[in-house]
Amino acid sequence: MSYFDAASSLPLHPVARQALLASVDEGWADPARPHREGRRARMLLDAARETAAEAVGCRPDELRFTSSGTQALHTGIRGVLAGRRRAGRRLVVSAVEHSAVLHTAEAHERSGGLVREVGVDRTGRVEAQEWRQALGEDCALACLQSANHEVGTLQPVAEAAEACAEAGVPLLVDAAQSLPWGPVEGPWSLLTGSAHKWGGPAGVGLLAVRKGVRFAPPGPVDERERGAAPGFENIPAVVAAAAALRAVRAEADAEAARLRALVDRIRARVPELVPDTEVVGDPVRRLPHLVTFSCLYVDGEALLHALDTAGYSVSSGSSCTSSTLTPSHVLRAMGVLSEGNVRVSLPPGTAESEVDRFLEALPGAVEGVRAHLGIGARAEPADRGAEAEVTVDARGKLCPLPVIELAKVIEDVPAGGVVRVLADDEAARLDIPAWCEMTGHAFEGVEGVEYRVRRTAPRRGA
Repeated sequence: MSYFDAASSLPLHPVARQALLASVDEGWADPARPHREGRRARMLLDAARETAAEAVGCRPDELRFTSSGTQALHTGIRGVLAGRRRAGRRLVVSAVEHSAVLHTAEAHERSGGLVREVGVDRTGRVEAQEWRQALGEDCALACLQSANHEVGTLQPVAEAAEACAEAGVPLLVDAAQSLPWGPVEGPWSLLTGSAHKWGGPAGVGLLAVRKGVRFAPPGPVDERERGAAPGFENIPAVVAAAAALRAVRAEADAEAARLRALVDRIRARVPELVPDTEVVGDPVRRLPHLVTFSCLYVDGEALLHALDTAGYSVSSGSSCTSSTLTPSHVLRAMGVLSEGNVRVSLPPGTAESEVDRFLEALPGAVEGVRAHLGIGARAEPADRGAEAEVTVDARGKLCPLPVIELAKVIEDVPAGGVVRVLADDEAARLDIPAWCEMTGHAFEGVEGVEYRVRRTAPRRGA
């Protein structure tokens, strides 16, 4: 079984395992106590903090350990919003932030705060000028991920941080995906990370808060970790997390170059091997180990199961499956195809032969799912003669069925003719325009549940 879901989580790094076992025997006492055992535990905790701070690029006394990356994000955002309440109540976020950021933004809005969401281009990258315009005198905090979790696009963090510094607004960077590969550049104010993303144990997050940032820890303040994570520190897990981060950083440059070459091969070969497929995300400014693509006429959940059966553990950045009506917020913000979405994220040490075998297995898996849904590699129209306008009623049908029904009838109309698709699936708002862009037909808009598509491509065989 090949595990290609490193962006979700990694197994425990061998160095982390050794550190964890060693510190279980030495780091069990309360580090706040002055006795011998407590001092020994405090030394382990302080050493781990120094190691992690060096990797992050901050002072040890600026770094707090939390129980997860999600808690680090929640605490960081809420702490600055509370500490800078007099400066304003506006929170700026990108449209493709992790759900932990967006959920916190929603809670802030419900409590009377303001949220400004900055859009992204088709590669998932924030436009620097629009980011600058979103900042203002009433802005308390801005949040921007260093790299996207779903498509791997790198954000212009250094530019965004400079803009925030000029505006006097602190910038929180979610560095969960990029931190194993290197430090985050630019004058950021807060930074978060999650240990299980780099081979540390689950249940350890990082929150760095620069000196000078107004920060009021939310909730009842505990003396542990300066109020960021109340409760007894999990010293063995923290030590293991710091050790793993140092270990992966030592190998990062060489491994990034090797994995980037493998991902480049996937990016190039998938569209050649699988018809009607779109590779999404920035082709150059991206994480070295991650690639995402979407396949027309494919149920994403079914495709993941097919690949799992073939021996490949991958994930999907899209929620457009048979069990939900909601497409990924990242793909929706990018305006790209969401159906049949697959995210491949290679773990360190992935062999070239594993990638080759995956590329051999993928076409058959996609073809099998398409056949199950009643469509071949490409849609074959019914032979009903050319009609000037055709209506397809796909109401009540989930992604990818509305697009499949559209593809089956598009050649029933002559060039210039119209297909009216009636679809109440939310994913259709993303996938029908994306299908038109991929196939060369003209999307003329949507009104309610009615989508109008004008046929512009020549008839097959003409």
